[in-house]
Amino acid sequence: MCYFLYLLNCFYLQVSWLFNPARSEITSLDSGNIDDILNNADVALVNFYADWCRFSQMLHPIFEEASNVIKEEYPDKNQVVFARVDCDQHSDIAQRYRISKYPTLKLFRNGMMMKREYRGQRSVTAIADYIRQQKSNPIREVQDLEEIHSVDRSKRNIIGYFEQKDSNNYRTFERVSNILHDDCVFLSAFGTVSKPERFSGDNVIYKPPGENAPDMVYLGSLTNFDLVYAWTQDKCVPLVREITFENGEELTEEGLPFLILFHMKDDLESLERFQQEVARQLISEKGTINFLHADCDKFRHPLLHIQKTPADCPVVAIDSFRHMYVFPDFNDLSIPGKLKQFVLDLHSGKLHREFHHGPDPTDVAPGQPNQDVASSPPESSFQKLAPSEHRYTLLREKDEL
Repeated sequence: MCYFLYLLNCFYLQVSWLFNPARSEITSLDSGNIDDILNNADVALVNFYADWCRFSQMLHPIFEEASNVIKEEYPDKNQVVFARVDCDQHSDIAQRYRISKYPTLKLFRNGMMMKREYRGQRSVTAIADYIRQQKSNPIREVQDLEEIHSVDRSKRNIIGYFEQKDSNNYRTFERVSNILHDDCVFLSAFGTVSKPERFSGDNVIYKPPGENAPDMVYLGSLTNFDLVYAWTQDKCVPLVREITFENGEELTEEGLPFLILFHMKDDLESLERFQQEVARQLISEKGTINFLHADCDKFRHPLLHIQKTPADCPVVAIDSFRHMYVFPDFNDLSIPGKLKQFVLDLHSGKLHREFHHGPDPTDVAPGQPNQDVASSPPESSFQKLAPSEHRYTLLREKDEL
């Protein structure tokens, strides 16, 4: 009976959408207007859909009704924008934002797409509440510097000390906090409260996790958004992040392949070694691949797909979302350039070619005859594995409705 009422409600919303289109203020995006509209919106929620997708069809009236609700609260057209992209008609836009399932709801701030898509309930109330939350101030203002001494040191804290709130320096700080508030705690102090920390002007510091970890001071221009954002992102988003079954799909949606260290939870030595080598060899690849670590015990089943067990850990592997490739020997991690070459071989397509056809001819040792790829090829510089059944569902319709 409840399911019947649910379907009836969806039908009613669809009928309302069909017969009351004038109420809708959804902006249709295309290659000609998308940058202008999104760049001028404080917050934009974009529905990437396909007309043939029944879940997209069901979401249309809900999305439009949520837009009407929010427009009543935020009437300025640039405060909140509800928009949609027909991914069949504008496949270039879908490709640009790595959309692979429908419908997908993505949040944008001043034209920048947030990493996390909307994953809440597909209802008018839930979507409206989500936008209200996004419009709330992510910065906590402190009234006494003693409050700084009691911040949660298990989290990453960014603290801004400003002479006044109505300033370009603070507006830049606000923009950055709106984008990264899921990754860091943001605090601010003003005027006489902040004066002891403003010995050379407005000041922003980072307090890393750990009671004894030293503060880090931002030394660039506070009016340069790109510089402030890059510095803050570097502090708030670790170079090597932990992947869990809870955040795995979110990480997948960033659209970058994974370089993963599988290690036992208490094996911090291997993790530290992996972090050091990633920082030493792969910092230039930060925007092309995600560096992750995973608990071998929790990921027993995914390890089976690469013919490993927790007893084999630590293990380093690349997940390209098509196949998984294992780094030959964890003990070779510190060989200069070895880990970087492994990643470069992914980008060049070498790992994929060798997965299917064996070693490239140029990799055959001098004096050895070239082998027919149809015969049994010699082992390559990586372990050839069965295609992985990826643990996150990417190419299917959303079914959270």
